[in-house]
Amino acid sequence: MSYRTNLFSKMVILILIMLVPVVLLYWYSNHKTTAVLRDELNRSNSNQLEFFQNQVNTHIELLSSWPNLLIHDPDIASFRRIYADSKYFDLDTINLVKRIQNKLSIQESSSNWTTKLYLYSPTLGRVVSERDAGYYDQQTLRGNISSGWNVRKTQEGEDDKFIFSWITVSPYGISDPAANAQTVIKLEFDSDNIRDMLDKFKDDGRHDPFYYREETGVIYNRTSDRALTGELMDNLAIDKLKDVDNRTVVIDGEPYMVNTVKSSTTGWYLVDYMPLSAILKPIHQSNILFYSAMICLLLMSFAVAYLLYVQVQVPVKQLIRGFQRLKQEDYSVRITPKGRNEFSFLSERFNSMVAQIQQLFEHVYLEQIHVREARLKQLQSQINPHFFYNCFSFITSMAKLKRVDAVVAMSHNLSRYYRYTTRQERDVVPLTEEIEFVTCYLEIQQMRMDRIRFKIDLSEDILSQEVPPLIVQPLVENAVIHGIETDAEAGEIRVSGEQRNGMMILTVDDDGQGMDELARQMLLHKLTGGMDQEMGCGLWNVNQRLQLRYGEQAGISIMESPLGGLRVTLSWPADEEHLLE
Repeated sequence: MSYRTNLFSKMVILILIMLVPVVLLYWYSNHKTTAVLRDELNRSNSNQLEFFQNQVNTHIELLSSWPNLLIHDPDIASFRRIYADSKYFDLDTINLVKRIQNKLSIQESSSNWTTKLYLYSPTLGRVVSERDAGYYDQQTLRGNISSGWNVRKTQEGEDDKFIFSWITVSPYGISDPAANAQTVIKLEFDSDNIRDMLDKFKDDGRHDPFYYREETGVIYNRTSDRALTGELMDNLAIDKLKDVDNRTVVIDGEPYMVNTVKSSTTGWYLVDYMPLSAILKPIHQSNILFYSAMICLLLMSFAVAYLLYVQVQVPVKQLIRGFQRLKQEDYSVRITPKGRNEFSFLSERFNSMVAQIQQLFEHVYLEQIHVREARLKQLQSQINPHFFYNCFSFITSMAKLKRVDAVVAMSHNLSRYYRYTTRQERDVVPLTEEIEFVTCYLEIQQMRMDRIRFKIDLSEDILSQEVPPLIVQPLVENAVIHGIETDAEAGEIRVSGEQRNGMMILTVDDDGQGMDELARQMLLHKLTGGMDQEMGCGLWNVNQRLQLRYGEQAGISIMESPLGGLRVTLSWPADEEHLLE
Protein backbone atom coordinates (compact mmCIF):
# COMPACT_ATOMS: atom_id res chain seq x y z
CA MET A 1 0.00 0.00 0.00
CA SER A 2 2.88 2.35 0.80
CA TYR A 3 4.29 1.71 -2.69
CA ARG A 4 1.00 2.70 -4.28
CA THR A 5 0.75 5.85 -2.17
CA ASN A 6 4.34 6.81 -2.95
CA LEU A 7 3.74 6.47 -6.71
CA PHE A 8 0.54 8.48 -6.47
CA SER A 9 2.37 11.24 -4.56
CA LYS A 10 5.11 11.36 -7.16
CA MET A 11 2.55 11.74 -9.96
CA VAL A 12 0.81 14.58 -8.10
CA ILE A 13 4.11 16.39 -7.55
CA LEU A 14 4.97 15.92 -11.24
CA ILE A 15 1.62 17.39 -12.27
CA LEU A 16 2.21 20.42 -10.05
CA ILE A 17 5.69 20.90 -11.46
CA MET A 18 4.21 20.93 -14.98
CA LEU A 19 1.25 23.19 -14.24
CA VAL A 20 2.98 25.89 -12.17
CA PRO A 21 5.38 27.01 -14.97
CA VAL A 22 2.47 27.01 -17.42
CA VAL A 23 0.48 29.33 -15.17
CA LEU A 24 3.46 31.62 -14.60
CA LEU A 25 4.28 31.77 -18.32
CA TYR A 26 0.65 32.47 -19.12
CA TRP A 27 0.54 35.30 -16.58
CA TYR A 28 3.74 36.84 -17.96
CA SER A 29 2.60 36.43 -21.56
CA ASN A 30 -0.80 37.93 -20.76
CA HIS A 31 0.85 40.90 -19.01
CA LYS A 32 3.10 41.57 -22.01
CA THR A 33 0.29 41.02 -24.49
CA THR A 34 -1.91 43.55 -22.71
CA ALA A 35 0.88 46.13 -22.73
CA VAL A 36 1.64 45.54 -26.41
CA LEU A 37 -2.07 45.66 -27.26
CA ARG A 38 -2.46 49.02 -25.57
CA ASP A 39 0.61 50.41 -27.31
CA GLU A 40 -0.57 49.14 -30.69
CA LEU A 41 -4.08 50.48 -30.14
CA ASN A 42 -2.66 53.87 -29.17
CA ARG A 43 -0.47 53.88 -32.27
CA SER A 44 -3.31 52.74 -34.51
CA ASN A 45 -5.77 55.25 -33.06
CA SER A 46 -3.23 58.07 -33.36
CA ASN A 47 -2.54 57.17 -36.99
CA GLN A 48 -6.26 57.14 -37.79
CA LEU A 49 -6.81 60.45 -35.99
CA GLU A 50 -3.84 62.01 -37.82
CA PHE A 51 -5.22 60.78 -41.14
CA PHE A 52 -8.65 62.26 -40.40
CA GLN A 53 -7.05 65.47 -39.12
CA ASN A 54 -5.05 65.75 -42.34
CA GLN A 55 -8.25 65.33 -44.36
CA VAL A 56 -9.92 68.19 -42.46
CA ASN A 57 -6.76 70.36 -42.66
CA THR A 58 -6.45 69.76 -46.39
CA HIS A 59 -10.07 70.79 -46.92
CA ILE A 60 -9.67 73.92 -44.78
CA GLU A 61 -6.39 74.88 -46.52
CA LEU A 62 -8.10 74.42 -49.87
CA LEU A 63 -10.89 76.76 -48.76
CA SER A 64 -8.35 79.35 -47.54
CA SER A 65 -6.81 79.42 -51.03
CA TRP A 66 -10.09 80.54 -52.65
CA PRO A 67 -9.82 84.25 -51.65
CA ASN A 68 -6.22 84.38 -52.91
CA LEU A 69 -7.38 83.00 -56.27
CA LEU A 70 -10.46 85.23 -56.54
CA ILE A 71 -8.63 88.42 -55.65
CA HIS A 72 -6.70 88.16 -58.94
CA ASP A 73 -9.86 87.60 -61.03
CA PRO A 74 -10.26 90.24 -63.80
CA ASP A 75 -13.91 90.98 -62.93
CA ILE A 76 -13.08 91.48 -59.26
CA ALA A 77 -10.15 93.70 -60.26
CA SER A 78 -12.58 95.73 -62.39
CA PHE A 79 -15.03 95.95 -59.49
CA ARG A 80 -12.48 97.53 -57.15
CA ARG A 81 -11.69 100.21 -59.78
CA ILE A 82 -15.34 101.41 -59.80
CA TYR A 83 -16.07 104.70 -58.06
CA ALA A 84 -19.75 105.47 -57.65
CA ASP A 85 -21.26 108.73 -56.49
CA SER A 86 -24.79 107.36 -56.81
CA LYS A 87 -26.25 104.73 -54.51
CA TYR A 88 -27.37 102.82 -57.62
CA PHE A 89 -25.17 100.94 -60.11
CA ASP A 90 -25.41 101.51 -63.85
CA LEU A 91 -26.15 98.63 -66.24
CA ASP A 92 -22.49 97.74 -66.88
CA THR A 93 -21.77 97.63 -63.16
CA ILE A 94 -24.85 95.49 -62.54
CA ASN A 95 -23.68 93.01 -65.18
CA LEU A 96 -20.22 93.00 -63.59
CA VAL A 97 -21.78 92.24 -60.19
CA LYS A 98 -23.82 89.42 -61.74
CA ARG A 99 -20.66 87.88 -63.21
CA ILE A 100 -18.90 88.17 -59.85
CA GLN A 101 -21.87 86.56 -58.10
CA ASN A 102 -21.83 83.73 -60.62
CA LYS A 103 -18.10 83.13 -59.98
CA LEU A 104 -18.66 83.18 -56.23
CA SER A 105 -21.45 80.63 -56.67
CA ILE A 106 -19.29 78.36 -58.82
CA GLN A 107 -16.46 78.53 -56.28
CA GLU A 108 -18.80 77.72 -53.38
CA SER A 109 -20.33 74.75 -55.19
CA SER A 110 -16.91 73.25 -55.95
CA SER A 111 -16.69 71.94 -52.37
CA ASN A 112 -19.00 69.55 -50.56
CA TRP A 113 -18.79 71.86 -47.55
CA THR A 114 -21.36 74.61 -47.12
CA THR A 115 -19.39 77.85 -47.53
CA LYS A 116 -20.04 81.57 -48.14
CA LEU A 117 -17.87 84.07 -50.01
CA TYR A 118 -18.16 87.86 -49.60
CA LEU A 119 -16.48 90.56 -51.73
CA TYR A 120 -16.09 93.92 -49.94
CA SER A 121 -15.19 97.16 -51.71
CA PRO A 122 -14.30 99.84 -49.10
CA THR A 123 -14.11 102.47 -51.85
CA LEU A 124 -17.76 101.77 -52.78
CA GLY A 125 -18.91 100.76 -49.32
CA ARG A 126 -20.54 97.74 -50.96
CA VAL A 127 -20.44 93.99 -50.31
CA VAL A 128 -21.25 91.33 -52.92
CA SER A 129 -22.21 87.76 -52.08
CA GLU A 130 -23.66 84.91 -54.11
CA ARG A 131 -27.26 86.10 -53.71
CA ASP A 132 -27.01 89.76 -52.67
CA ALA A 133 -25.19 93.04 -53.19
CA GLY A 134 -25.57 95.89 -50.75
CA TYR A 135 -23.98 98.11 -48.15
CA TYR A 136 -22.12 96.94 -45.06
CA ASP A 137 -21.02 98.21 -41.67
CA GLN A 138 -17.35 99.23 -41.88
CA GLN A 139 -16.90 98.92 -38.11
CA THR A 140 -18.18 95.30 -38.17
CA LEU A 141 -15.78 94.42 -40.96
CA ARG A 142 -12.89 96.01 -39.08
CA GLY A 143 -13.63 93.81 -36.09
CA ASN A 144 -13.56 90.64 -38.24
CA ILE A 145 -10.22 91.31 -39.97
CA SER A 146 -7.41 89.30 -38.39
CA SER A 147 -4.54 87.10 -39.54
CA GLY A 148 -5.24 83.40 -39.99
CA TRP A 149 -8.57 81.76 -39.25
CA ASN A 150 -11.00 83.75 -37.11
CA VAL A 151 -13.46 81.67 -35.08
CA ARG A 152 -16.52 83.07 -33.35
CA LYS A 153 -19.37 81.39 -31.53
CA THR A 154 -22.80 82.18 -32.97
CA GLN A 155 -25.03 79.86 -30.95
CA GLU A 156 -24.95 79.04 -27.26
CA GLY A 157 -26.56 76.10 -25.53
CA GLU A 158 -26.50 72.37 -25.96
CA ASP A 159 -25.31 72.61 -29.58
CA ASP A 160 -22.71 75.37 -29.80
CA LYS A 161 -22.15 76.64 -33.31
CA PHE A 162 -18.95 78.25 -34.57
CA ILE A 163 -18.23 80.35 -37.65
CA PHE A 164 -14.77 80.00 -39.22
CA SER A 165 -13.72 82.91 -41.43
CA TRP A 166 -10.66 83.74 -43.56
CA ILE A 167 -10.07 87.24 -44.94
CA THR A 168 -7.74 88.30 -47.77
CA VAL A 169 -6.99 91.98 -48.37
CA SER A 170 -5.67 93.72 -51.49
CA PRO A 171 -3.22 95.36 -51.45
CA TYR A 172 -1.38 93.42 -48.77
CA GLY A 173 0.07 95.13 -45.70
CA ILE A 174 -2.23 98.18 -45.85
CA SER A 175 -3.20 99.88 -42.61
CA ASP A 176 -6.88 99.78 -41.62
CA PRO A 177 -8.00 97.53 -44.52
CA ALA A 178 -11.68 98.05 -43.68
CA ALA A 179 -11.35 101.70 -44.78
CA ASN A 180 -8.33 101.82 -47.09
CA ALA A 181 -8.16 98.46 -48.90
CA GLN A 182 -9.19 98.21 -52.53
CA THR A 183 -10.75 94.76 -52.10
CA VAL A 184 -11.50 92.51 -49.15
CA ILE A 185 -12.61 88.89 -49.73
CA LYS A 186 -14.01 86.88 -46.84
CA LEU A 187 -14.65 83.11 -46.76
CA GLU A 188 -16.96 81.64 -44.10
CA PHE A 189 -18.10 78.18 -43.12
CA ASP A 190 -19.73 76.92 -39.95
CA SER A 191 -18.88 74.02 -37.66
CA ASP A 192 -21.73 71.88 -39.05
CA ASN A 193 -19.35 70.91 -41.88
CA ILE A 194 -16.81 69.59 -39.36
CA ARG A 195 -19.62 67.93 -37.41
CA ASP A 196 -20.71 66.07 -40.54
CA MET A 197 -17.18 64.71 -40.95
CA LEU A 198 -17.09 63.71 -37.27
CA ASP A 199 -20.36 61.79 -37.73
CA LYS A 200 -18.90 59.94 -40.71
CA PHE A 201 -15.68 59.27 -38.79
CA LYS A 202 -17.72 57.85 -35.90
CA ASP A 203 -19.70 55.63 -38.28
CA ASP A 204 -16.37 54.15 -39.43
CA GLY A 205 -15.87 52.62 -35.98
CA ARG A 206 -14.57 55.44 -33.79
CA HIS A 207 -16.01 55.69 -30.27
CA ASP A 208 -16.93 59.36 -29.72
CA PRO A 209 -14.65 61.83 -31.60
CA PHE A 210 -14.92 65.59 -31.04
CA TYR A 211 -12.93 68.80 -31.61
CA TYR A 212 -11.73 70.78 -28.61
CA ARG A 213 -10.05 74.13 -28.11
CA GLU A 214 -9.64 75.35 -24.57
CA GLU A 215 -10.26 79.06 -25.17
CA THR A 216 -13.01 78.55 -27.75
CA GLY A 217 -15.22 75.52 -27.09
CA VAL A 218 -16.13 72.07 -28.35
CA ILE A 219 -17.48 70.74 -31.65
CA TYR A 220 -19.37 67.54 -30.86
CA ASN A 221 -20.56 64.83 -33.18
CA ARG A 222 -24.34 64.64 -33.24
CA THR A 223 -24.62 61.54 -31.04
CA SER A 224 -21.96 62.53 -28.54
CA ASP A 225 -22.20 61.75 -24.82
CA ARG A 226 -22.00 65.38 -23.65
CA ALA A 227 -21.75 64.64 -19.91
CA LEU A 228 -18.90 62.17 -20.30
CA THR A 229 -17.15 64.44 -22.81
CA GLY A 230 -17.36 67.35 -20.34
CA GLU A 231 -15.70 65.33 -17.57
CA LEU A 232 -13.07 64.19 -20.05
CA MET A 233 -12.23 67.79 -21.04
CA ASP A 234 -11.89 68.77 -17.38
CA ASN A 235 -9.25 66.06 -16.99
CA LEU A 236 -7.47 67.03 -20.22
CA ALA A 237 -7.28 70.68 -19.12
CA ILE A 238 -5.18 69.74 -16.06
CA ASP A 239 -2.05 68.97 -18.11
CA LYS A 240 -1.06 70.73 -21.31
CA LEU A 241 -1.82 68.61 -24.37
CA LYS A 242 0.92 67.75 -26.86
CA ASP A 243 0.46 67.94 -30.61
CA VAL A 244 0.02 64.12 -30.65
CA ASP A 245 -0.93 62.77 -27.24
CA ASN A 246 -1.96 59.40 -25.79
CA ARG A 247 -3.05 59.10 -22.19
CA THR A 248 -5.31 57.18 -19.86
CA VAL A 249 -7.99 59.14 -17.98
CA VAL A 250 -10.03 57.68 -15.11
CA ILE A 251 -13.64 58.90 -14.86
CA ASP A 252 -15.91 57.51 -12.11
CA GLY A 253 -13.51 54.63 -11.62
CA GLU A 254 -13.57 53.69 -15.32
CA PRO A 255 -10.27 54.07 -17.23
CA TYR A 256 -10.51 55.53 -20.73
CA MET A 257 -7.84 55.48 -23.42
CA VAL A 258 -7.71 59.00 -24.89
CA ASN A 259 -5.95 59.95 -28.13
CA THR A 260 -5.53 63.57 -29.28
CA VAL A 261 -4.07 65.18 -32.40
CA LYS A 262 -3.66 68.95 -32.82
CA SER A 263 -4.52 70.64 -36.10
CA SER A 264 -1.60 72.69 -37.42
CA THR A 265 -4.08 74.72 -39.47
CA THR A 266 -6.75 75.74 -36.93
CA GLY A 267 -5.14 74.90 -33.58
CA TRP A 268 -8.08 72.68 -32.57
CA TYR A 269 -7.51 69.26 -30.97
CA LEU A 270 -9.19 66.19 -32.43
CA VAL A 271 -10.00 63.93 -29.47
CA ASP A 272 -11.25 60.35 -29.39
CA TYR A 273 -11.63 58.03 -26.43
CA MET A 274 -12.79 54.53 -25.61
CA PRO A 275 -13.17 52.59 -22.35
CA LEU A 276 -10.32 50.21 -21.64
CA SER A 277 -12.78 47.69 -20.25
CA ALA A 278 -14.30 47.26 -23.71
CA ILE A 279 -10.84 46.54 -25.13
CA LEU A 280 -9.55 44.31 -22.34
CA LYS A 281 -12.82 42.51 -21.56
CA PRO A 282 -12.07 39.54 -23.86
CA ILE A 283 -8.62 39.22 -22.24
CA HIS A 284 -10.11 39.26 -18.72
CA GLN A 285 -12.68 36.66 -19.73
CA SER A 286 -9.92 34.54 -21.26
CA ASN A 287 -7.94 34.82 -17.99
CA ILE A 288 -10.90 33.65 -15.93
CA LEU A 289 -11.51 30.73 -18.26
CA PHE A 290 -7.84 29.78 -18.22
CA TYR A 291 -7.41 29.85 -14.43
CA SER A 292 -10.71 28.02 -13.95
CA ALA A 293 -9.56 25.41 -16.43
CA MET A 294 -6.22 25.08 -14.57
CA ILE A 295 -8.00 24.45 -11.25
CA CYS A 296 -10.32 21.90 -12.81
CA LEU A 297 -7.42 20.29 -14.59
CA LEU A 298 -5.46 20.05 -11.33
CA LEU A 299 -8.35 18.37 -9.48
CA MET A 300 -9.02 16.03 -12.34
CA SER A 301 -5.33 15.19 -12.57
CA PHE A 302 -5.29 14.03 -8.95
CA ALA A 303 -8.15 11.64 -9.64
CA VAL A 304 -6.75 10.45 -12.93
CA ALA A 305 -3.32 9.81 -11.35
CA TYR A 306 -4.83 7.27 -9.01
CA LEU A 307 -6.97 5.64 -11.70
CA LEU A 308 -3.97 5.44 -14.01
CA TYR A 309 -2.12 3.39 -11.43
CA VAL A 310 -5.04 1.12 -10.50
CA GLN A 311 -6.71 0.40 -13.83
CA VAL A 312 -4.66 1.75 -16.74
CA GLN A 313 -1.07 0.63 -16.41
CA VAL A 314 -1.38 -2.84 -17.97
CA PRO A 315 -3.84 -1.90 -20.78
CA VAL A 316 -1.64 1.07 -21.68
CA LYS A 317 1.39 -1.18 -22.03
CA GLN A 318 -0.61 -3.38 -24.39
CA LEU A 319 -1.61 -0.34 -26.43
CA ILE A 320 1.99 0.87 -26.49
CA ARG A 321 3.13 -2.44 -27.93
CA GLY A 322 0.37 -2.23 -30.53
CA PHE A 323 1.38 1.33 -31.51
CA GLN A 324 5.02 0.32 -31.75
CA ARG A 325 4.13 -2.37 -34.25
CA LEU A 326 1.91 0.13 -36.08
CA LYS A 327 4.83 2.57 -36.19
CA GLN A 328 6.79 -0.16 -37.96
CA GLU A 329 3.96 -0.23 -40.56
CA ASP A 330 2.69 -3.60 -39.36
CA TYR A 331 -1.00 -3.13 -40.18
CA SER A 332 -1.78 -6.75 -39.23
CA VAL A 333 -1.49 -5.91 -35.53
CA ARG A 334 -4.65 -6.48 -33.46
CA ILE A 335 -5.37 -6.21 -29.74
CA THR A 336 -7.52 -8.84 -28.03
CA PRO A 337 -9.97 -7.04 -25.66
CA LYS A 338 -10.25 -8.38 -22.13
CA GLY A 339 -13.44 -7.77 -20.15
CA ARG A 340 -16.05 -5.12 -20.88
CA ASN A 341 -14.64 -1.78 -19.81
CA GLU A 342 -13.25 1.38 -21.31
CA PHE A 343 -10.08 -0.30 -22.46
CA SER A 344 -11.99 -3.04 -24.27
CA PHE A 345 -13.78 -0.32 -26.20
CA LEU A 346 -10.44 1.43 -26.82
CA SER A 347 -8.95 -1.81 -28.10
CA GLU A 348 -11.84 -2.30 -30.51
CA ARG A 349 -11.45 1.26 -31.74
CA PHE A 350 -7.71 0.71 -32.19
CA ASN A 351 -8.43 -2.30 -34.37
CA SER A 352 -10.94 -0.25 -36.34
CA MET A 353 -8.44 2.58 -36.63
CA VAL A 354 -5.81 0.38 -38.21
CA ALA A 355 -8.32 -0.79 -40.83
CA GLN A 356 -9.25 2.81 -41.68
CA ILE A 357 -5.75 4.33 -41.91
CA GLN A 358 -5.62 4.05 -45.70
CA GLN A 359 -9.01 5.71 -45.99
CA LEU A 360 -7.76 8.47 -43.70
CA PHE A 361 -4.73 9.08 -45.92
CA GLU A 362 -7.01 9.53 -48.92
CA HIS A 363 -9.26 11.87 -46.96
CA VAL A 364 -6.31 14.07 -45.91
CA TYR A 365 -5.16 14.25 -49.52
CA LEU A 366 -8.61 15.44 -50.63
CA GLU A 367 -8.65 18.03 -47.87
CA GLN A 368 -5.35 19.41 -49.11
CA ILE A 369 -6.85 19.78 -52.57
CA HIS A 370 -9.85 21.63 -51.10
CA VAL A 371 -7.56 23.97 -49.17
CA ARG A 372 -5.64 24.68 -52.38
CA GLU A 373 -8.87 25.49 -54.25
CA ALA A 374 -10.10 27.67 -51.37
CA ARG A 375 -6.89 29.65 -51.49
CA LEU A 376 -7.34 30.13 -55.21
CA LYS A 377 -10.83 31.53 -54.58
CA GLN A 378 -9.58 33.76 -51.79
CA LEU A 379 -6.75 35.15 -53.89
CA GLN A 380 -9.13 35.79 -56.79
CA SER A 381 -11.56 37.65 -54.51
CA GLN A 382 -8.87 40.16 -53.54
CA ILE A 383 -8.96 41.70 -57.00
CA ASN A 384 -10.78 45.00 -56.48
CA PRO A 385 -10.83 47.98 -58.94
CA HIS A 386 -9.49 51.24 -57.50
CA PHE A 387 -11.01 53.74 -59.88
CA PHE A 388 -14.67 53.52 -58.68
CA TYR A 389 -14.74 57.07 -57.26
CA ASN A 390 -12.93 58.54 -60.28
CA CYS A 391 -15.61 57.15 -62.61
CA PHE A 392 -18.44 58.61 -60.57
CA SER A 393 -16.59 61.93 -60.37
CA PHE A 394 -16.40 61.89 -64.21
CA ILE A 395 -20.13 61.12 -64.45
CA THR A 396 -20.91 63.98 -62.03
CA SER A 397 -18.77 66.44 -63.99
CA MET A 398 -20.28 65.43 -67.32
CA ALA A 399 -23.78 65.67 -65.85
CA LYS A 400 -23.07 69.24 -64.68
CA LEU A 401 -21.87 70.06 -68.21
CA LYS A 402 -25.01 68.35 -69.61
CA ARG A 403 -22.85 65.91 -71.61
CA VAL A 404 -25.51 63.20 -71.78
CA ASP A 405 -23.53 61.17 -74.34
CA ALA A 406 -20.49 61.02 -72.04
CA VAL A 407 -22.62 60.06 -69.03
CA VAL A 408 -24.35 57.28 -71.01
CA ALA A 409 -21.04 55.95 -72.38
CA MET A 410 -19.33 55.95 -69.00
CA SER A 411 -22.36 54.33 -67.29
CA HIS A 412 -22.58 51.63 -69.97
CA ASN A 413 -18.88 50.77 -69.74
CA LEU A 414 -18.96 50.90 -65.93
CA SER A 415 -21.93 48.51 -65.79
CA ARG A 416 -20.14 46.04 -68.11
CA TYR A 417 -17.00 46.38 -66.01
CA TYR A 418 -18.68 45.60 -62.67
CA ARG A 419 -20.90 42.89 -64.16
CA TYR A 420 -17.75 40.99 -65.13
CA THR A 421 -16.00 41.50 -61.75
CA THR A 422 -18.99 40.80 -59.49
CA ARG A 423 -20.58 37.88 -61.35
CA GLN A 424 -17.41 35.89 -62.03
CA GLU A 425 -18.03 32.42 -60.59
CA ARG A 426 -15.94 30.34 -63.00
CA ASP A 427 -12.43 29.14 -62.24
CA VAL A 428 -11.31 29.83 -65.81
CA VAL A 429 -12.66 31.95 -68.68
CA PRO A 430 -11.70 32.27 -72.35
CA LEU A 431 -8.99 34.88 -72.79
CA THR A 432 -11.25 36.66 -75.27
CA GLU A 433 -13.66 37.51 -72.42
CA GLU A 434 -10.80 38.82 -70.29
CA ILE A 435 -9.59 40.99 -73.20
CA GLU A 436 -13.13 42.36 -73.72
CA PHE A 437 -13.12 43.28 -70.03
CA VAL A 438 -9.71 44.98 -70.41
CA THR A 439 -10.98 46.88 -73.46
CA CYS A 440 -13.96 48.09 -71.42
CA TYR A 441 -11.60 49.25 -68.66
CA LEU A 442 -9.34 51.11 -71.15
CA GLU A 443 -12.35 52.81 -72.77
CA ILE A 444 -13.38 54.06 -69.34
CA GLN A 445 -9.88 55.43 -68.72
CA GLN A 446 -9.81 56.89 -72.24
CA MET A 447 -12.93 58.93 -71.45
CA ARG A 448 -11.14 60.26 -68.36
CA MET A 449 -7.83 60.92 -70.16
CA ASP A 450 -8.02 61.74 -73.88
CA ARG A 451 -4.30 61.05 -74.31
CA ILE A 452 -4.67 57.33 -73.71
CA ARG A 453 -4.16 55.20 -76.84
CA PHE A 454 -4.23 51.45 -76.76
CA LYS A 455 -3.71 48.58 -79.16
CA ILE A 456 -4.53 44.91 -78.56
CA ASP A 457 -2.71 42.48 -80.86
CA LEU A 458 -3.67 38.87 -80.05
CA SER A 459 -4.27 35.98 -82.44
CA GLU A 460 -7.36 33.75 -82.37
CA ASP A 461 -5.26 30.83 -81.03
CA ILE A 462 -4.24 32.88 -78.04
CA LEU A 463 -7.73 34.31 -77.46
CA SER A 464 -9.15 30.77 -77.31
CA GLN A 465 -6.96 29.91 -74.31
CA GLU A 466 -8.70 29.53 -70.95
CA VAL A 467 -7.15 31.50 -68.09
CA PRO A 468 -8.10 32.45 -64.52
CA PRO A 469 -10.32 35.55 -64.60
CA LEU A 470 -8.97 38.99 -63.71
CA ILE A 471 -5.29 38.35 -64.49
CA VAL A 472 -4.77 40.85 -67.34
CA GLN A 473 -6.72 43.85 -65.98
CA PRO A 474 -4.43 44.45 -62.97
CA LEU A 475 -1.44 44.72 -65.34
CA VAL A 476 -3.25 47.26 -67.52
CA GLU A 477 -4.46 49.13 -64.45
CA ASN A 478 -0.88 49.40 -63.13
CA ALA A 479 0.24 50.68 -66.53
CA VAL A 480 -2.42 53.43 -66.42
CA ILE A 481 -1.96 54.44 -62.78
CA HIS A 482 1.80 54.11 -62.34
CA GLY A 483 2.94 54.62 -65.90
CA ILE A 484 0.65 57.05 -67.73
CA GLU A 485 -1.03 59.12 -64.98
CA THR A 486 2.37 60.03 -63.53
CA ASP A 487 3.79 61.14 -66.90
CA ALA A 488 1.93 63.94 -68.71
CA GLU A 489 3.55 63.00 -72.02
CA ALA A 490 2.65 59.31 -71.83
CA GLY A 491 -0.50 57.72 -73.19
CA GLU A 492 0.17 54.52 -75.15
CA ILE A 493 -0.64 51.00 -73.97
CA ARG A 494 -0.06 47.87 -76.05
CA VAL A 495 -1.28 44.33 -75.26
CA SER A 496 0.28 41.55 -77.34
CA GLY A 497 0.90 37.82 -77.06
CA GLU A 498 2.43 34.75 -78.67
CA GLN A 499 3.04 31.02 -78.16
CA ARG A 500 6.64 30.10 -77.55
CA ASN A 501 8.05 26.64 -76.69
CA GLY A 502 4.76 25.36 -75.31
CA MET A 503 4.24 28.50 -73.18
CA MET A 504 1.69 31.27 -73.63
CA ILE A 505 3.29 34.72 -73.42
CA LEU A 506 1.09 37.80 -72.89
CA THR A 507 2.77 41.22 -72.71
CA VAL A 508 1.52 44.64 -71.55
CA ASP A 509 3.69 47.63 -72.64
CA ASP A 510 3.33 51.32 -71.80
CA ASP A 511 5.29 54.47 -72.60
CA GLY A 512 5.18 55.85 -69.06
CA GLN A 513 8.02 56.80 -66.75
CA GLY A 514 9.06 53.14 -66.24
CA MET A 515 11.44 51.81 -63.58
CA ASP A 516 15.19 51.45 -63.33
CA GLU A 517 16.85 48.02 -63.07
CA LEU A 518 17.16 48.13 -59.28
CA ALA A 519 13.49 49.03 -58.81
CA ARG A 520 12.41 46.23 -61.16
CA GLN A 521 14.51 43.68 -59.28
CA MET A 522 13.07 44.84 -55.95
CA LEU A 523 9.52 44.54 -57.31
CA LEU A 524 10.18 41.00 -58.60
CA HIS A 525 11.59 40.06 -55.20
CA LYS A 526 8.43 41.32 -53.50
CA LEU A 527 6.27 39.21 -55.80
CA THR A 528 7.84 36.04 -54.39
CA GLY A 529 7.24 36.99 -50.74
CA GLY A 530 4.19 38.02 -48.73
CA MET A 531 1.84 40.72 -49.93
CA ASP A 532 3.24 44.21 -49.25
CA GLN A 533 0.81 47.10 -48.54
CA GLU A 534 3.13 49.53 -50.33
CA MET A 535 3.14 47.32 -53.42
CA GLY A 536 -0.59 46.57 -53.36
CA CYS A 537 -2.20 43.24 -54.05
CA GLY A 538 -2.68 43.40 -57.86
CA LEU A 539 0.62 42.07 -59.28
CA TRP A 540 1.25 39.83 -56.27
CA ASN A 541 -2.26 38.36 -56.59
CA VAL A 542 -1.88 37.61 -60.31
CA ASN A 543 1.54 36.01 -59.79
CA GLN A 544 0.28 33.84 -56.91
CA ARG A 545 -2.82 32.69 -58.81
CA LEU A 546 -0.82 31.76 -61.92
CA GLN A 547 1.69 29.72 -59.88
CA LEU A 548 -1.01 28.02 -57.83
CA ARG A 549 -2.86 26.94 -60.96
CA TYR A 550 0.00 26.21 -63.36
CA GLY A 551 3.01 25.63 -61.08
CA GLU A 552 6.34 27.37 -60.58
CA GLN A 553 6.98 27.67 -64.32
CA ALA A 554 4.18 30.23 -64.61
CA GLY A 555 4.38 33.81 -63.33
CA ILE A 556 5.27 37.43 -64.04
CA SER A 557 8.42 39.01 -65.48
CA ILE A 558 9.22 42.75 -65.63
CA MET A 559 11.58 44.56 -68.00
CA GLU A 560 12.03 47.81 -69.90
CA SER A 561 9.50 48.36 -72.69
CA PRO A 562 10.43 49.28 -76.28
CA LEU A 563 7.84 52.05 -75.91
CA GLY A 564 10.03 53.64 -73.25
CA GLY A 565 8.04 52.63 -70.15
CA LEU A 566 7.57 49.26 -68.50
CA ARG A 567 6.85 45.82 -69.96
CA VAL A 568 5.05 43.28 -67.76
CA THR A 569 4.81 39.73 -69.15
CA LEU A 570 2.56 36.84 -68.09
CA SER A 571 3.63 33.30 -68.96
CA TRP A 572 1.86 29.99 -68.40
CA PRO A 573 1.79 26.54 -70.03
CA ALA A 574 -0.31 26.44 -73.18
CA ASP A 575 -3.52 24.41 -73.28
CA GLU A 576 -2.77 22.13 -76.24
CA GLU A 577 -6.42 21.07 -76.56
CA HIS A 578 -7.55 24.64 -77.26
CA LEU A 579 -4.62 25.22 -79.62
CA LEU A 580 -5.66 22.20 -81.68
CA GLU A 581 -9.18 23.52 -81.93
